[in-house]
Amino acid sequence: MGDVLQGIHATWEFESDSVLIRFERGIRTPKLFQALGERRIPHEALSSVTLTPGRRGTVVLHAVPRAGADPLTEAAAGQLRASGDPYRLVLPAERETLAEYYADELRAALARVRGTGTGAGGIRDEQEPAERYLVTAPEPPLQFKAYDAKASFDGDRVSFRWFWTGASSAKWKAGDQSLPVGELQGVEWRSPELFDGYLRLLRRAGPGSAHGQPALADHDPAAVVFGLGYGPVHESLPFAAAVLEAVQGAATGRAAVPVHAVVPARRDPAEVAERIRHLGELHSAGLVTDDEFSAKKAELLAEL
Repeated sequence: MGDVLQGIHATWEFESDSVLIRFERGIRTPKLFQALGERRIPHEALSSVTLTPGRRGTVVLHAVPRAGADPLTEAAAGQLRASGDPYRLVLPAERETLAEYYADELRAALARVRGTGTGAGGIRDEQEPAERYLVTAPEPPLQFKAYDAKASFDGDRVSFRWFWTGASSAKWKAGDQSLPVGELQGVEWRSPELFDGYLRLLRRAGPGSAHGQPALADHDPAAVVFGLGYGPVHESLPFAAAVLEAVQGAATGRAAVPVHAVVPARRDPAEVAERIRHLGELHSAGLVTDDEFSAKKAELLAEL
């Protein structure tokens, strides 16, 4: 598509095989967005697109990721607040018509991807989990301060260096930790915005006490605990995502790679005519410039 839609806190650029999200910098932008900076979301990583009313005269364009496609959302496990969801683009209500146009364009792109999928009859179910991560995690080296340790990740090993002011006697007895990603099977992240937040490394042998139950994070040498001002979301969540991606790469022998562009199928002429009519309405309303109208009309006609 190649078009740009600017919202509050972020700008989405619609490309032929992906959506490039650039997050704004500023005092009002959520810190997680600023930490992420820019993310490319392949169409194959999305399951659906919605446009709904927002708060205080806004609308929200939401690209819903597939399960297993993004290590960040996998690590978050539904714990992010709506305002901190990087897949939501908030726009002024007066841009609803334009947002609906782009939502329709993105839905059509996702339909084409599903039409070339590997499910029954060549159709991929939109709810089918991804077999590997399709969205790139933040790159290491990464680090953050937890309440009881400094956590660092260099891409190959995760290290915890205990603080004498916060670490439990069990952790002091175990000593500082340095675990290669090859010995891990995952990461468990509990938001620091909750009372008992923590980040736990899941060893291949399985974490737990002698009874096979997970130890309390405060006593588990494979976990660091958060606290007021420690392990904030914008530091600890990208960290967890990067470790998850590395663990998957070590397990499969390959790192996550960008999805190649899908060759689009030719559109139904009636659908193209409807798109051009809708585009004309946007142009007449002053929401699309003359140059944008001409370029987009030519692009749509080229798909016949």
